[in-house]
Amino acid sequence: MNKKWECYVADENEVENIAQKYKMNKILATILVNRQITSEEKIEKFLNPTRNDFHDPYLMPDMKKAVDRIIKAIENKEKIMIYGDYDADGITSITVLKKFLSQRNIPVESYIPNRLDEGYGLNKNAIQEIYNQGYRLMITVDCGISGIEEIEFANNLGIETIITDHHEPAEELPKAYAIIDAKRKDNEYPFNQLAGVGVVFKLIQAISIRMGLEEKEYLKYLDLVCIGTISDIVPLVDENRVIAKLGLKLVEVTKNIGLRTLLNTIGFKKIDSTAVSFGLAPRINACGRMGYEQDALDLFLCENEQEAQKIAEKLNNYNRERQSKEKEIFEQAFEQIEKEEKDKSCIILGNENWHHGIIGIVSSKVTDIYFKPSILICFEGEEGKGSGRSIPGFDLHDALSKCSQYVEKFGGHAMAIGISIKKENFEKFKEEFENYAKDCKIDTIIPIIKIDKEISLKNISIEDVESLKLLEPFGEANKTPLFLFKNLKINSIRALSEGKHLKLTLKEGQYIIDAIGFNLGNLSEQYRIDDKVDVVGTLEINNFNGNENIQITIKDIRKSY
Repeated sequence: MNKKWECYVADENEVENIAQKYKMNKILATILVNRQITSEEKIEKFLNPTRNDFHDPYLMPDMKKAVDRIIKAIENKEKIMIYGDYDADGITSITVLKKFLSQRNIPVESYIPNRLDEGYGLNKNAIQEIYNQGYRLMITVDCGISGIEEIEFANNLGIETIITDHHEPAEELPKAYAIIDAKRKDNEYPFNQLAGVGVVFKLIQAISIRMGLEEKEYLKYLDLVCIGTISDIVPLVDENRVIAKLGLKLVEVTKNIGLRTLLNTIGFKKIDSTAVSFGLAPRINACGRMGYEQDALDLFLCENEQEAQKIAEKLNNYNRERQSKEKEIFEQAFEQIEKEEKDKSCIILGNENWHHGIIGIVSSKVTDIYFKPSILICFEGEEGKGSGRSIPGFDLHDALSKCSQYVEKFGGHAMAIGISIKKENFEKFKEEFENYAKDCKIDTIIPIIKIDKEISLKNISIEDVESLKLLEPFGEANKTPLFLFKNLKINSIRALSEGKHLKLTLKEGQYIIDAIGFNLGNLSEQYRIDDKVDVVGTLEINNFNGNENIQITIKDIRKSY
């Protein structure tokens, strides 16, 4: 698929001034200008965030009210139930709050709904069970903002609920005792993109301030807060960047036995955002996807190394099982798409045998490959549950709200949704949604690659590439910088890993550079030695046999003109 390449146009005078003032190279200065990080305060906070860069937690809506209620519970030795989500954000949220409250000598337990049986969020059966067990104070983490009926049910039973969440609220808020969510319309907190675990962090920070505790009493949980934040793919800017940057330093020396044990099993040499996103997060999330959410929580609460080793191995096994099922579903979906769906404006598939804890990942992969919105649904009898992913420029949640005639219920946001539908209505829904997507002229949306800077091989050094590490951790809203190299000659080319990946050496004058294109192996038949190409990619240092060389990781390639 053709992609549009767009290069930032930076003010060269501003780049020069920043480079000189902060004694940095022009490549690094250009990227800061591209990201509108140009004032002294912004540059310092971005490159060297400290614990003093956290915002005042009491600016969050209902924070004082929530803290007062929790302090009362601590004083009265009330037992508290934490109700959380089954993904990495939810699991770390529960862990942090449970450990913090337990250290205040308060009896605290947790409840995680089973993804396969109960689905996401609050449910009345669980609340009834919580009541039956004698709990009268419940704190939700990473969920609750949409539970209007469920909170009403809890109120009628006599359970007071403090909601901590980071999802978008509807027009009507639940009638909870307190609702801490920076996405509320009456919010005055300066940053509203925290993950669920970030909101929990602000809660324990506020409690610590109120109780006069040392800063270390809440800062020591930044390792787990960082894991949940990066895993939830929230923008790594502002306070999220402070959490991620400081948290990753703590992850390297973590005292959490379960986290340390899991880290030792993932095989990543460097502990960075990539290790979290592709090493830790899939294993934690695999528990919830496969219906074993409690194991992930048990790992982070574990105080015994032998026990932690056993649980970590379980997580690895769940992840392998998840990968196997994902591959199977993807192959079936791919075959169906190539046969019947690839010319349509969007891809909507249904199947009896798909695992609904995994179809969201497959939907994401389908959307990446075809650059089309996709919705995958698994049917169990007459009931269908599904997940969807979208492309920039097409609001999937809005589209569903306009095509909801045949839908039982749905939720989510512009780029990702969950959906329930009756089997008898599937084809009608599919036709309605396809017509809507066509009317939106979705086929005219072209994927855009934003390029930080065009550079020449002769103008980059290992020191320049090393300096890019100052911009880490990379993630949503702080992507790894992309560079454009023009008119390079292919010096060698071959496919690796049974044709999956592309390996090249590229030449500009007397300068030669290695390049690798993951999942681009099919291009080895389209290009030949001595072809002139333009390449967009990231830069990294490749260490091989004690030698350091710069390498391009290719994101896109085309013939030079």
